[in-house]
Order: sequence, then structure tokens, then C-alpha cells
Amino acid sequence: MKLLKYIALASIGFSATSCKSFLKENPESIISEEQFYKTQTDAINAVNAVYFLLNSGGSTVQTPYNTLFNTGMNFAGDDEDPGPGATNPDVRSLAVLAHSSANLRIYELWQQHYAAIKKANVALEKIPTIEFDATLKNRLLGETKFLRALYYFNLVRLYGDVPLITSYQKYVNANDYAVAKSPSTAVYQQIEKDLTEAASVLPNTYASPDAGRATSGAAKALLAKVYLTKASFPLNLTQHYADVVKKAEEVLSPADGGTGAYGYDLFANYADVFLPATKNGKEHIFSAQFKSNSVGQGNNQNPRSILTAIPGLTGSYADMVRFYTVGADKFFSVYKLYQPTDKRKRVTFVTNFTSPSNGRKYALPIVNTAVPNDSTPFFNKTWDPNSLSPTNESAANVAIIRYAELLLIHAEAENELNGPTTKAYKSLNKVRNRAGLPNLAEGLSKDQFREALYLDRRLELVFEYQRWFDLIRQKDATGKSSFVANLHKVGKTNAADKHRLYPIPQSEIDNNPLLEQNTLWK
Repeated sequence: MKLLKYIALASIGFSATSCKSFLKENPESIISEEQFYKTQTDAINAVNAVYFLLNSGGSTVQTPYNTLFNTGMNFAGDDEDPGPGATNPDVRSLAVLAHSSANLRIYELWQQHYAAIKKANVALEKIPTIEFDATLKNRLLGETKFLRALYYFNLVRLYGDVPLITSYQKYVNANDYAVAKSPSTAVYQQIEKDLTEAASVLPNTYASPDAGRATSGAAKALLAKVYLTKASFPLNLTQHYADVVKKAEEVLSPADGGTGAYGYDLFANYADVFLPATKNGKEHIFSAQFKSNSVGQGNNQNPRSILTAIPGLTGSYADMVRFYTVGADKFFSVYKLYQPTDKRKRVTFVTNFTSPSNGRKYALPIVNTAVPNDSTPFFNKTWDPNSLSPTNESAANVAIIRYAELLLIHAEAENELNGPTTKAYKSLNKVRNRAGLPNLAEGLSKDQFREALYLDRRLELVFEYQRWFDLIRQKDATGKSSFVANLHKVGKTNAADKHRLYPIPQSEIDNNPLLEQNTLWK
């Protein structure tokens, strides 16, 4: 695991910190900006500060990959709901698509991403002025560009047109910070530029203790995902499908039809994707890093997924599967979409917990006339067998992009470009075979292959902060967006086109006279 140092940069001054383990912040002094950015260590700290907002946490803080994407995004989709332990009214309103521009989670997503972008812009301006090893300097600048691209990629998918800020803002008056929205196409151009430049200078791998930092392969894989998003709804720039295939094959291994020399592959055991013992392994292209049993450094999603009142475990049951009606079954969920032989099912979910205190099993049965002995499934991908009460914070990383997703990205784009070719089947079947499923039936049409791939993508990546983004961009056999129809299927009958984008936070509009609300939210 990477042992990083972090600093928190403000517009005028900042707190310099150091740590002996990933994510820990210990303020040592308050110094002026002019006193900083003098040494190689200062440059490293500046970049580490950009990483910090991926995953920092604690009892009162949520950041994008440490529960905020769940409470502020996943609950709006079709796989999850807030559980009994999630009592925040902003979270619960979002889950039923009754949110407004005043929603706190929608504001936090905006604020957290722009705070990280500001840190990136600071690093990109200041690091070139510091004298130290040129190779390391270029690497640090590449890491920063990769992270800025990732943050903007999230913003443009969530909000559409957003302010594009690529320089360090250091102003005196509040009005100086007023920036109008840029078209999403311009934001995507900047994302592509950052990722292309990052890929050209980043290393293929890192030696310990730097595992977990952005690599050249990560930049290319994320760029393939960016191209796929541009080719999909709402932009529908289908010429980018060719770019997806080309870029993905630069990362895929020769055994999988690519030219990549990064050593990526699937774990034989699906569980190894998520267990802390195998983090940063061959399937992990880029992940948010966590450490267990240390307040503020652990994955706080873990206790939220555990049933309450289990001796020896701290669980709030704050997230749960979304139940909806299919036929006579009023407790259908994504859990029941898996085939019985699908190995992903028993890794992704558990239906009971064993108390470490008394050895008893605890479950939440369902009285379901359609399914005898039915029981509530709980999400399990953040489980850490070594996490302890009273926090049960997990050391399970959050995969931002992994090799299985890259294979699915490649298969989807190849199908859209050329129909279900041998290449498309090969990439999809590799993911299916690892799950214990047979090869997909031959001779499918493009539409049939697409639907099969969408299902496998959903089952492969459930609870990994991917589903909402997929709902936004995917289409049906007629070529129309399937966003509204998919949400209607699970009982969210108020879902409408406007929900595809979040409203711009009202507090941001109030503070920025140049910022306009998204059209369907006016």
C-alpha cells in the first residue's frame, strides 16, 4: 500500500502535514504559500493532496469514493436504496428522485470535486517552478493531470456543462471567482488532453511503497472509458467507438488481443478483486486506497452495509438493495438477476452475518409468498475480514477502473462499431467465464449482444459506483435512451429526462452570477 503524505491547500495559506500511513493527516505547522513549493518533498505533498479528496473520511466527512457516491448518486438508481439507518432527508429524497437544487449531497459532490480540481491547479502551476529531478517532476505533473481529468469526468457526467477551470485562482474579491459554464464538449476536450499528456509521462508500474498511484495504463484505460461515454448518451458522438477500441487495445494484454505491456489480467477468483489482502493486484488499474481500523483512513461504506445489532460488529444498515415487483415477487432485486451458477453472486452479496462475539448467524428474513425462505441480501464488496469494532472501517479499496471493466468497454465499443465480432465475444466471454458462466451464445444480433453485455456489466460492477453513469448513457434496441424506462421498471415512475443530470447547486448559483441552472431544472 502506498505510504503517502497529504496537505490541505487553501487559497491563501495551507496546513503542511505528514504521515506514516496512507491518508493520515497530522498538522505540524502553518506556513505561508511563499514559504512552500521549494523542494521535491513539497511537490510530492502537493500531488498527494489531490489524491486525498478521492477517499478521505471520518465520522462526519464523505468524499466521492468514500460513501459520497453511494449516498449522493447510487441511491438515485435502480440497484440500491437507503436502508433504515440512512435517515438524512437529502439522501432519502434523492433516492425517490424528489431532490432539488438545494440538496446537500448534490452540493457536496460539486464542492468536493472542485476542491480537488483547485488543488490540482495549484500543483500544476507551482511544481514546474521547483528545481528537482526532471523525471520525477514530469511524473508528478502526469499524476496531477490524470486526477484532474478524473474529477472533471465525474462532474461532466453528473452535471453536464460545468465551469472549466484549469489555472490556479488566487484572487481577492469574491466576484473574481465567478466563472460561466463551459460546454460539455469543451470539458471533454480538456479531459482528453490531460489524460493523453499523463499517459505519455507516467510509468507502467510502481515499486513499493508507491503502489496505487496513477500509471500510464490507468490514463489510457480511463481515456477509453471517456471515449465510450462521449459515444453514448447524451452526446452520442458515435465516431468515438473507434477511439475506444484503439485505446482499449493499447492496454489489453496480447493474450486478450491488445498490445499492452502493463501486466493486467483478471484474478482467477472474483473475490480477490475486493479483498484487502489482494489489493493493487493485476486486475486493479486504478483504485481509491484505504486502510482499516484507523479512523479517517478506512472505507466507511463497510459498516453501512452491515445489519444492525450484531454482537461484535458495528453496522448501521444504511444501504440496502432496492426491492421492486416482478410478477408475484414483491421483493425482486438485482440479487435475483444472477444465474445460480454465477460466482459473482456470493461474493457481491451475503444473506447473513456471523457474530465474532458469539458465533451465531444473523439475517433478515423476508415474508415472501413467491419465494419461500427468502432473505434480505446485503452488499459485501467492501467487507474486510480484519476490520474491528467500534468502527468496522474497511481496508477494501474502491476500484475506479479495473481490467474486467476495460474488457467490457472493449466488447461494447467493438459491437457498436462492427457488430458482435470475434473480438467482442472474446472480451465479454473472458469476464463471463471468470464468473463461472458459459460463453455467450453465438450468432446474436448487435442489439441482442448489447443487451447481454449491459446485463453482465451490471452484475460485474454492482456496488462499484458505476450503475448511475451507465443508466445515463445506455440505449435500447431502437437507439433511444433507456434511462427513464429502466428506472420505471423498478418502481420509480416519476423518473423523467431531467433526472439524467443533477441540478447545479443553488448555493453555487447564488454565489456566482455567471452560473446558470441546467435547462430542465429551471
